[in-house]
Amino acid sequence: MEQQTPLALVTGANRGIGKEVSRQLAERGYRVLLAGRSVDKAKSAAAELGNDKLIPVQLDVADPQSIAALHERVQQEFGRLDVLINNAAINYDTWQRAINADLNMVRDTFETNVYGPWLLCQTFVPLLRQSPHPRIVNVSSGAGSLNDMGGGTPAYSMTKASLNALTRMLAAELGGDQILVNAICPGWVATDMGGGGGRPVAAGASGIVWAAMLPDDGPSGGFFRDQAPIAW
Repeated sequence: MEQQTPLALVTGANRGIGKEVSRQLAERGYRVLLAGRSVDKAKSAAAELGNDKLIPVQLDVADPQSIAALHERVQQEFGRLDVLINNAAINYDTWQRAINADLNMVRDTFETNVYGPWLLCQTFVPLLRQSPHPRIVNVSSGAGSLNDMGGGTPAYSMTKASLNALTRMLAAELGGDQILVNAICPGWVATDMGGGGGRPVAAGASGIVWAAMLPDDGPSGGFFRDQAPIAW
């Protein structure tokens, strides 16, 4: 069993922010489970990045069986997990308004953006407890800030607000296990989801990597952008 190299799981990592987070962590010496719904796309992303610390794996966060299968593999091969980064998300629904939103789409969005990360945390916390420095990073968004919330993007905004609430609950419940749990807004980043005009992907990913590598006396239960607290 691998005992020395820290192990991170990054969901939705075959493109965009997740892919860049995987690259930065691997550069810093982490072994990274680069997860994608399609294992072929995960393999392509890992091959493109060209770092042998990247391990492409199949993971559909909306599929409990997929989560269970990956947990079994991690348990058998590594016996622990050091960092869980819940990055996978769908449906930045800029075309919708709450008053007439397609609620079936909202339900689907909750499955991936909230229930997926929630089940991943429930499933992997026992392996995180085996780590000397366990971290959970929930990739959120300023769109989920109640302080700044207005109309529009109802599915995405409500799921990110819920992910923020989950972050607070888990941070409180897991404090005794020394598991630091934080929500990170990467800002508006130029990705397939964010669209053109945003800042470089590397800039958005850096705050997530910072939260993954916090010292043991670092913050928990916070909401951050660029290492600075932002309003819930």
